[in-house]
Amino acid sequence: MASSGSLTGPRLEVDTVAFVDTTLHALTDADQELIQAARAVIDANTDTAHVDGAGVHTMGAAVRDSEGWIYVGVNLAHFTGGPCAELVALGTARANGARQIRAIVAVGNHGRGVIGPCGRDRQILFDYHTGIRVLLPTAQGVRATTIEALMPHAAAWTIDSGTQDLDPSRFDR
Repeated sequence: MASSGSLTGPRLEVDTVAFVDTTLHALTDADQELIQAARAVIDANTDTAHVDGAGVHTMGAAVRDSEGWIYVGVNLAHFTGGPCAELVALGTARANGARQIRAIVAVGNHGRGVIGPCGRDRQILFDYHTGIRVLLPTAQGVRATTIEALMPHAAAWTIDSGTQDLDPSRFDR
């Protein structure tokens, strides 16, 4: 039987009721300051395009520790999966004595604005920075949420014990 290019069979019924995510929060002045720090570091350090049309340093990130200090970093794009800007900023914070990171944001170069963390970064934040405030773009503009809200069914990993079973108490915030 030849295909006519159209799909036949039961129609997919879609629930059109809008989902309102109550875990999203408006930005604070401190959040805006963090965004500006990430934007400043990538604006100062972005590079010109190379072979594939993209630069090596295309994202900036900023983190805030529990004492209010801000640390920044830029990514290092590489075919092997070089470090994301968020991980570089976290490493910079640690190297400078920060032990409790409270907020994080990444910003793209050339005016691309705030960009949410990739899956690898989300898992690292979930594993090592419980309750961290993550700034990311949403349909309502840039908003803040916790890493637990971004990873509602995640299992944590620890250096001592490897992958851990889901701990529902982490999500009761």
